[in-house]
Amino acid sequence: MSRRGKTKVVVEEKIKKDLERLRAILYSLRGRVPQSIIDKLHAKLSEIVKKRGFDEKVIKIIKEVEREYKKALVEPGEAVGIVAAQSIGEPSTQMTLRTFHFAGAREFNVTLGLPRLIEIVDARKKPSTPIMKIYLDEKHRHDREKALEIARKIELTTVEIVSKSIDYDYATFSIVINLDPEMLKDRGVTVKDVIRALKKIKGKEGIVEADGHKVIFQTPAKDFIKFKRIYDKVVSLKLKGIKGIRKVIVRREGDEYVLIAEGSNLAAVMMVPGVDPRRTVTNNIHEIAEVLGIEAARAAIMREMMDVLEEQGLDVDVRHIMLVADIMTLTGRVRQVGRHGVVGEKESVLARAAFETTVKHLVDAAARAEVDRLRGVTESVVVGSNPIPLGTGLTEILMELGKLSKERGG
Repeated sequence: MSRRGKTKVVVEEKIKKDLERLRAILYSLRGRVPQSIIDKLHAKLSEIVKKRGFDEKVIKIIKEVEREYKKALVEPGEAVGIVAAQSIGEPSTQMTLRTFHFAGAREFNVTLGLPRLIEIVDARKKPSTPIMKIYLDEKHRHDREKALEIARKIELTTVEIVSKSIDYDYATFSIVINLDPEMLKDRGVTVKDVIRALKKIKGKEGIVEADGHKVIFQTPAKDFIKFKRIYDKVVSLKLKGIKGIRKVIVRREGDEYVLIAEGSNLAAVMMVPGVDPRRTVTNNIHEIAEVLGIEAARAAIMREMMDVLEEQGLDVDVRHIMLVADIMTLTGRVRQVGRHGVVGEKESVLARAAFETTVKHLVDAAARAEVDRLRGVTESVVVGSNPIPLGTGLTEILMELGKLSKERGG
């Protein structure tokens, strides 16, 4: 065997021994660190060992990971709820009350700061400024023109948007629509599309006529109330796009184009060809829960809260946010942190009464003959005689007095 061949064999043998040593050390972590972390360490450190060999740095990394994991653990009886509430509540006092912030463009804005945080924990059905971030598939994400094409498909286009003016004539109960040629071209809509949409609501007696970019709709209305109702319907008549998406802009992020949409309709947007449904997100928590399930809603609550805090330059440990998200989604639906949600549905009568509407809670509980077992912190504080089930108050010590007296020589 040549010298080069012998050297190669020696190197391979050393790598093999180093990897076996790594496996042995990682195996010793079992029971102290979760298997998922051990597997990740093995995958990452194996690459380092193959390149540089096994040294003190590898051992240092393993020890540091174990130390950080132990730091992340919670002691039994620790008041995690109170700690989480204080950890989020105190930095929240540093937040600005600034409601709106332009989302990277002058076209529209988004709610941030304390108002957005309140929206999330209150589990509002609809955010005050619904926003979607729409990612595109491999075919469309690198080409601006293709991204614009998808944006036009998504952006809601109504008769009002593509019109210079919409007039009405009470004498003949007719509506005159003066279309804007530039807006028609920009939105990819034709006069025929407008006529086709109007024909769907014209009824048997209605007539739709076109003269260039002027469309006259002779309504079937016989009275002013019905005519006004038809007029309102014509103004907001959908020509193309997705309901709820008022505006879409194309923005470059890294090496791809993404769409930022004002408004939200997750289910419909995910069905549009060219959209990547795995990455597309909305800031509407309830919509996420309805379309993707409660686990996705939990992840969205964490993401939205962390985004708000980080945007304000506040550093809050993600575990406190995770606890809030867990409590809000515990029952399989998104609940607010308040009397109509988490607090109002507590098992303890005194815990519910201590928050808001005390008399109502006590009267309702008395009418239903509810029993409070005094197992929680709040009810224990209210009663005063119970040890609070936290820290040392969580455990009970049993003592054999007879055995103790014998040891003392009694």
